[in-house]
Amino acid sequence: MEGQQLQQVLNPHRLKSLQEWMQKSSITLTQVNGQRKYGGPPPGWQGPAPGPGCEVFISQIPCDVYEDRLIPLFQSIGTIYEFRLMMNFSGQNRGFAYAKYGDPVTASAAVMTLHHYRLPEGGSLTVRKSTEKRQLRLGDLPASTNQGELLTVLRMLSDGVEDVLLKMAGPKGREVVALVNYSSHYAASMAKKVLVQAFRKQYGISITVKWMSFSKSKHVAETGEDDCFTPPALNPLPKSSITPPHLHPQPLLHDVSAHPPVQPFFRAVGGPAGRRDETMPQAPVNHDAVSQLQWICELHRLGNPQYEVRFHRISSDGFLCFSFKVLVPGLLFPLCGVIQILPGTSIQAMKAEVYRAAADQVIQTMCKVLNLRPF
Repeated sequence: MEGQQLQQVLNPHRLKSLQEWMQKSSITLTQVNGQRKYGGPPPGWQGPAPGPGCEVFISQIPCDVYEDRLIPLFQSIGTIYEFRLMMNFSGQNRGFAYAKYGDPVTASAAVMTLHHYRLPEGGSLTVRKSTEKRQLRLGDLPASTNQGELLTVLRMLSDGVEDVLLKMAGPKGREVVALVNYSSHYAASMAKKVLVQAFRKQYGISITVKWMSFSKSKHVAETGEDDCFTPPALNPLPKSSITPPHLHPQPLLHDVSAHPPVQPFFRAVGGPAGRRDETMPQAPVNHDAVSQLQWICELHRLGNPQYEVRFHRISSDGFLCFSFKVLVPGLLFPLCGVIQILPGTSIQAMKAEVYRAAADQVIQTMCKVLNLRPF
């Protein structure tokens, strides 16, 4: 019975029509986390990506209607920058899609022209401006969550993270929540699909992830699912809870001992503080960041930097994503961050590039905090 229902849903004639259209039009569709996407940008696109207000939300799509009918229909209004049809594992669409145009005027024209458009297959489409939500709410975070470390982790696990703000919420103001801003609705929706499982798998933490909505009452989201969130009264975390990682009493995702708030920022290694060898180390001839960091550490008697690098994933645009931790013996805390590099010709070349990128970030941090100049 289930096989007959699936065969009925996946109309072979409609699937054949889709394949023939793709071959004839040279259209490429990419399946990504439950979405089948065209463009973003499409071939021949010139200029920057469209800004806010350029996307429309399409719902009430019959389950056997695909891109061969939808894309030409919405392209009749104007050039489409991106089209995303939501799919499930059976191969049928989920009844809704997004079309992004080059400007808000064309998007508005699509709404006025195609809202309640009757399809030959039966039924009529609902078309309205997309809300393009870009902010996620992460709940049930540990009380020891650190804002800087959480930002690093989110950038390892998802693309497009711009910033993070920790807040106290809940009836008694005791729940730690994070408001995460993404660069686009697409980036936020992709993150929403993977973050719960990623936190549970990699860190053993069960969190909740919801869309952040600033409406005064709860409403149904574009997906037809009640996944929006009406924010309670939010209070900023106490300053002691959002201090830099080296002063935080219980780091969230690092298995390292907490450092007491000892001053000064760094301690001398190999001799009393303030004493320097009469022979100063010479600045490196090679301006490579690794050599430069080594020279800075020798100059300030901080010891030899030690690198710890971990590969995490390949981003949607082909970059290799790494996290790093550099331990400088003379500093009171390890310096951590995230790196993205393009694939190289060899493992050694990529390893060298990761070390250079890590050293460059560490140098920038040290120079900013210690008010140093590399040369």
